[in-house]
Amino acid sequence: MARERIPGINPAARPSGDGCTECLASEGTGWWFHLRRCAECGHIGCCDSSPGQHATRHANESGHPFLTSFEPGENWFWNTRTEEYLEGGPDLAEPQSHPLSQPVPGPAGAVPADWERLLH
Repeated sequence: MARERIPGINPAARPSGDGCTECLASEGTGWWFHLRRCAECGHIGCCDSSPGQHATRHANESGHPFLTSFEPGENWFWNTRTEEYLEGGPDLAEPQSHPLSQPVPGPAGAVPADWERLLH
């Protein structure tokens, strides 16, 4: 029996890249602590601890409620509308995380020396 599609989660959507789309577009001034993936369209944004908080902004502006981690070894979904975790969500298109070689925080060369002081 096929599993029903959960509204707001598109298992076929591929990640938009290896890092936060908005931070990378800021030409070296944006950086992130952890990355989140939109489960509907694959947009990669930075977490709410990051200065830009782009993942939640994307969820709110696009109406795509589910975010998931884009960090290696993490597997969870968060509904930004209801503020609830979803356990047992569907497998999403590969890759499941940024490359292991990518530093955290990142991207390399853009993280200020006092980054911990700048977290939310």
